[in-house]
Amino acid sequence: MEWTMSDQPSLNLLWLQSGGCGGCSLSLLCAEGPDLFTLLESAGINLLWHPSLSEASGSELIELLKSILDGEVRLDLLCLEGSVVCGPNGSGKFHRFAGTDQPMMQWIERLAKVAGHVIAVGSCAAYGGITAAGNNPSESCGLQYDEHEKGGLLGQSFSDESGLPVINIAGCPVHPNWVSETLVQLACGELQRQHLDHVGRPRSYADHLVHHGCPRNEFYEYKASAEKSSDLGCMMEHMGCLGTQAHADCNTRLWNGEGSCLRGGYACINCTAPGFEEPGHPFTETPKIAGIPVGLPTDMPKAWFVALASLAKAATPKRLKENAVADHIRVPPSRKPGEKT
Repeated sequence: MEWTMSDQPSLNLLWLQSGGCGGCSLSLLCAEGPDLFTLLESAGINLLWHPSLSEASGSELIELLKSILDGEVRLDLLCLEGSVVCGPNGSGKFHRFAGTDQPMMQWIERLAKVAGHVIAVGSCAAYGGITAAGNNPSESCGLQYDEHEKGGLLGQSFSDESGLPVINIAGCPVHPNWVSETLVQLACGELQRQHLDHVGRPRSYADHLVHHGCPRNEFYEYKASAEKSSDLGCMMEHMGCLGTQAHADCNTRLWNGEGSCLRGGYACINCTAPGFEEPGHPFTETPKIAGIPVGLPTDMPKAWFVALASLAKAATPKRLKENAVADHIRVPPSRKPGEKT
């Protein structure tokens, strides 16, 4: 297979995978309106290689990578999925690039230096994620972060040719449209430093909260809380839900057109945040001090929360109080007095 400069459209994209599960690629294939391939074509993006979508492998892939490093093929967009495996002892030899006997981390570092933009797809590539949890025996980290700390493989001072740091499309997995939207912004030259938040996430989705559009919002307003996983009530007070703190638009930009974790009955675990994989307690339990949840809603002072929660609980309608601890609607909304049937 040959890659020549004359054949290249406006942007060339290379997608590599390292220490991860491949879930972000699976999510990306669910892109809708448009689908992934229509999106790439319409944005003028040429997919040089993807481990699940490309036919080239082995020596063909190595030839491509060498051509990129030699300047024969332009690399505009380097996407990494999965954390960077740096063990043992910083050698990277736990993950060697097949056919080269060289650590994957070295290939990533060399390719990042010649790429127009570097994109971390998923929380593993961005911050280390699940593969960096616990005592981290694989010494995994993100491209420019090691959980909350700046640094990672490329270092705190890394920036691409336009001055951007690594673009962290965080999520576990990412929403397919977060990736497609970011790629289109880059293709149009419209993604600038001010469009990334304090940990490098595109603000197009990170300026929202998972709480926005949550189908359990009425229960939240009255602090009518679920007590077990099948209950309909708000999952913040007892079930570990972090939707009021998590930066993402999962409930306004639904997955596969209709779903989200909360709509599926599972608490938000704040998977777009650095270090989400180690909350210090079970994901489905809410830690409390003196009965007050430790993690309060974003922008909510503790005194206000306590006062509002007390008032809300005192005013909770019977309908919400009973439905909150049921797995189906037991009490329907009542009709207004004099309302005609």
